[in-house]
Amino acid sequence: MELPARVKMVEVSPRDGLQNEAKSVPVDVKVALIDRLSACGLPAIEVGSFVSPKWVPQMADTDQVLARIQRRPGVSYPVLVPNLKGLEAALAAGVSEIAMFGAASESFSKRNINCTIDESLERFGSVARAARERGLRVRGYVSCVLGCPYEGDIAPAAVARVAGRLYAEGCYEVSLGDTIGVGTPARAQAMIKAVAGAVPLDRLALHFHDTYGQALANILACLELGVGVIDSAVAGLGGCPYAKVATGNVASEDVLYMLNGLGIETGVDLDRLAKSGRYISEFLGRPLASKVSNALAGRLS
Repeated sequence: MELPARVKMVEVSPRDGLQNEAKSVPVDVKVALIDRLSACGLPAIEVGSFVSPKWVPQMADTDQVLARIQRRPGVSYPVLVPNLKGLEAALAAGVSEIAMFGAASESFSKRNINCTIDESLERFGSVARAARERGLRVRGYVSCVLGCPYEGDIAPAAVARVAGRLYAEGCYEVSLGDTIGVGTPARAQAMIKAVAGAVPLDRLALHFHDTYGQALANILACLELGVGVIDSAVAGLGGCPYAKVATGNVASEDVLYMLNGLGIETGVDLDRLAKSGRYISEFLGRPLASKVSNALAGRLS
């Protein structure tokens, strides 16, 4: 199959990128980051989550962030919600789109959200229905699609079952997460082919971490099958609080540079994106995980 002519980039650094950072990030910095990202031409920026601050204290101020960001026409600002309580908080904050998580691994589901996969899907269904009744768009995530820190390899059929259930519950898009970054191109393609039997290819997204340095190769392999949505985080920020071996998301700058080189349109400005990654990395006091951003350092200084 030919590569897609256009790819939608979904920026997840304000939520997935920052949620596991030890250093507290104040509202001012989060707002500045999101506003910078909005100016890059990104069509979707995940700004935070309404989870218990006991478990993810970095996201406790998501309502304040939503109240202060400069929303641009044509840009969506989804938030993650785990349950009906989170949905009510999201509605009070004026969101128009939410995201919810499921897992393809039974062990990960039990340790992450304290319930079985089937129980999580039941919960997902009730929240998704309530959200859609209130006019919200719902995006689904599936964790551990290429490997689990507790179970090892995950069968593609298991991923397809969970993704299919999320799609059946009304998700307009299902994002497939290599949560611990263990995938390789052949395994990624096998997983996509299995999931495509339950969810149309144009409703799938990729959410790959780069623990073993395979994320770009895995993305390209899936683009070749027709997937046209990619989640990423500037400066390669991220990690998973329930998967200690996982490193960050694939860097948005590196994804965009590859897509530009392939002649695939995104509408995203590389220089602005790299500057956004540099801004948050300097605040966090951590080195850039993006090779492209490092290569551009002289030009952007």
